[in-house]
Amino acid sequence: MTQKGVALVTGASRGIGAAIAKKLGSQGYLVGVHYRSGKSQAEAILSEIKTAGGKGFLISFNIGNPADITNTIEGMVKEYGPVAALVNNAGITGDALLMRQSNEQIDELLNVNLRGAIVCTRECVKSMIKAKNGGSIVFISSVVGETGNAGQSVYSATKSGLIGFAKSIAQEVASRKIRSNVVTPGFIKTDMTENLTDAQKESILRSIPLERMGEPEEVANAVAFLVGTDSRYITGEVIAVNGGMST
Repeated sequence: MTQKGVALVTGASRGIGAAIAKKLGSQGYLVGVHYRSGKSQAEAILSEIKTAGGKGFLISFNIGNPADITNTIEGMVKEYGPVAALVNNAGITGDALLMRQSNEQIDELLNVNLRGAIVCTRECVKSMIKAKNGGSIVFISSVVGETGNAGQSVYSATKSGLIGFAKSIAQEVASRKIRSNVVTPGFIKTDMTENLTDAQKESILRSIPLERMGEPEEVANAVAFLVGTDSRYITGEVIAVNGGMST
């Protein structure tokens, strides 16, 4: 398998991030499996990547702490080489009516979901530019970043912010052959959706034209396309993986 360089996937210890990490590992990337606290889960994902013939390493930093992001990515680049692909997947939810959200809750959502991705991008782009070999950045937003959703106003704002940031960065770094795109998943089968009640799941399914939830691997396929050379003329775009919810 031809080695394609380092691919850093944030929030890769479970769910969509884990599926992305495994997919990129199968395509020849040296995958940085990022986690914050779920080390055993991240180790399991890395083991799956290696068992399938891929390569990778564990990397841990607090996505809500800019200094930690900078220091850790700088160390990663020194040890493993420049970043070829960055997938900004890490994020948290904080569902609540705006009137019931504290300043601390708002700050946490903004810091983790938006500022964290911005800082990760800044640090990885530095290594891409220095390497002079192009690169690809993919942001995992959400269908609610495009449509909005009652009870998710701040979360939706962070996901909308990723789209605006990705489109702006696409223009800033295009001359360096670095591309920036977004994937907006809808309802995907993850630990979070498995905890929904049957009534909640039925309500969700009624809103999806394809009448089913998506699989993490279906999001990973879209990310792999945007990372790879088949999409080399695509930048600043948003690809929806939501079963038709936003049509």
